[in-house]
Amino acid sequence: MTRKTDASGPASGAPGRGVYGAAAGMALGFAGWFGGFGAFLVVVSLGAVGWFAGHLVDRGTSLREFLDTVAGRRP
Repeated sequence: MTRKTDASGPASGAPGRGVYGAAAGMALGFAGWFGGFGAFLVVVSLGAVGWFAGHLVDRGTSLREFLDTVAGRRP
């Protein structure tokens, strides 16, 4: 008797976004537990900066293009 399982992850076999979210949550939990609230805030802020940089890279936007858009200047 063989048991059939469905593949409930991305088609490429890479881990889903939930795995990355869980890893980030565990990192924040460890920072808060061992380092206190200040370390928690540092980890959160650096994680936000990293997410933002990755978001710009995924979209193909350079930092200069983003800053020009924020400042209201159109190239």
